[in-house]
Amino acid sequence: MKGEPAGVLDGIPATIKDLTLTRGLPTRRGSLSSDVNGPWTADAPVTARLREAGAVIIGKTTTPEFGWKGVTDSPLYGITRNPWNPDLTPGGSSGGAGVAAALNLGFLHQGSDGGGSIRIPASFTGTFGFKPTFGLVPQWPASAMTTLSHLGPMTRTVADAILMMSVIAQKDSRDGYAGPAYPGIDLDPAKTLKGLRIGYSRDLGYVKVAHDIQRVIDKAVDQLRDLGAEVVETNPGFTNPVEAFVTFWFAGVARILSRIDKKQRQLLDRGFLQAAERGLTITLAELQEAEAVRFELSALMAKFHEDYDLLVTPTVPIPPFPVGQNAPDEFNGWMDWTPFTYPFNLTQQPAASVPSGLDDQELPVGLQLVGARYSDTTVLAAAYAIESRLGHFSLARNSFTAAVA
Repeated sequence: MKGEPAGVLDGIPATIKDLTLTRGLPTRRGSLSSDVNGPWTADAPVTARLREAGAVIIGKTTTPEFGWKGVTDSPLYGITRNPWNPDLTPGGSSGGAGVAAALNLGFLHQGSDGGGSIRIPASFTGTFGFKPTFGLVPQWPASAMTTLSHLGPMTRTVADAILMMSVIAQKDSRDGYAGPAYPGIDLDPAKTLKGLRIGYSRDLGYVKVAHDIQRVIDKAVDQLRDLGAEVVETNPGFTNPVEAFVTFWFAGVARILSRIDKKQRQLLDRGFLQAAERGLTITLAELQEAEAVRFELSALMAKFHEDYDLLVTPTVPIPPFPVGQNAPDEFNGWMDWTPFTYPFNLTQQPAASVPSGLDDQELPVGLQLVGARYSDTTVLAAAYAIESRLGHFSLARNSFTAAVA
């Protein structure tokens, strides 16, 4: 009304994941046990910062119930589908944000990532997703997954994510875990990766990757070399930390269940209830052992990054699979098919998924970049350089037509 910009995001449409508080809009968390009437009187820090910068919150994006799994369906909202092929999942738990980015339903989308929930749907939808170093983007209320959960941007382009980070990565006293100030980053289209030393792990030493996905990633890594990076094929040297991760994860799910009365529990996703029941059996000694594994893994990765600026891997080892299931038949739950993402929630490192090509089914494939803690600008700058070389990915025309028909 004053004829002046309201902020750096003036008028830009944005969405908020339905796990994040938004004043005036219900935060249902994908659950029938939630109350649509609220009251919804407070913004979470990330929502508040977006509004203050002038962004227009156009809606909430879907999540599985309480964000508990790696695909996006819930008792409240049903199935969220992949716009490249609506018979397939977009991944999760920030699946709604990934789909919104892919379909240009707004420009800036907030996701959360406790085990891959930003990077998985970014890979499956051909969009960019960034999980910042833990604490760089404040959270309030705290996630039930505590220090596994990171908030970050999901966008069509790296430049949009960098702009969004400049707004949401600001301290908020409601988050006692908040880290140092975000330094910001200047974009340089001519920038190469010259001088960066990159460790490329095809499989972390224990992951089976689909052949066509591996081929796409290998070609993308060749582009890193062309951009001036020194690329060394190597593995970080850790064994699969899945047992430690699931200990934390299922304990968090059990914590959520403890806050829901017995009458409402009959409304919950059966898979969520099973996960919570498993969490109720976890002992204090098991939690302490998981913490010890986490400490050792974090130390190992800190040592790795003394030699390498970035670790590069596939984001997901398999293509998107049919909706209505949590995992393909050959896997036992969502953690089995997301082995590249959750280790770096345990270590709290920054990690991004950059679109890098199409597999044999003409479905998008994501390249994961992992940096040392607080090296967020290195990850984002590298992602921008890679995107500048590989180009932006858009929906194939036939897939887009099928999605909107």
